[in-house]
Amino acid sequence: MSPDLLLRAYATGVFPMAEDADDPEVFWVRPEKRGVIPLDHFHLPRSLKKTIRQGRFEIRFDTDFNGVIEGCASGTGKRARTWINQPIREAYAALFQRGHCHTVEAWREDNLVGGLYGVTLGRAFFGESMFSRERDASKVCLAFLAEHLIERGFILLDTQFTTSHLERFGAIEVPRKKYERMLEEALLGLARF
Repeated sequence: MSPDLLLRAYATGVFPMAEDADDPEVFWVRPEKRGVIPLDHFHLPRSLKKTIRQGRFEIRFDTDFNGVIEGCASGTGKRARTWINQPIREAYAALFQRGHCHTVEAWREDNLVGGLYGVTLGRAFFGESMFSRERDASKVCLAFLAEHLIERGFILLDTQFTTSHLERFGAIEVPRKKYERMLEEALLGLARF
């Protein structure tokens, strides 16, 4: 799975997954309904605002890709199994080297305690996965990501699917045709992460 193939897939609304971490195969997903967080309607829960004000985490961008993908692949709590297999790790590491994959990281006392990663193309950010080793760490990363994307001129935050966790931040499902129009618009411009 080459970086060029991955970028072409994202440009057409398709993304890869694996059945589990031990599966050497990858399959392509193109959902009928796509999860997105409209950046102009990003909702920051009151309790999370308080956590951010307390400054519990130092937020960094793009400093530990391997640590973030390892955290996302570790599978904890309700998500004991992960879909991040070796081919996916290698492909996204190559995208990171080319400047198309990025991380938002929560650090505490020089320990990586949460984070997320995703792919950028045009003015779109495609969120891939997130993890937390401390309460609210990944949520704080998501809040910083949204602010960062808005400041940098991104117009699409793709979450692939919606979950009750993401709905707290304003995530909605959009039909495939509408998503494809949103994606087309986002690919017309260029934003730098």
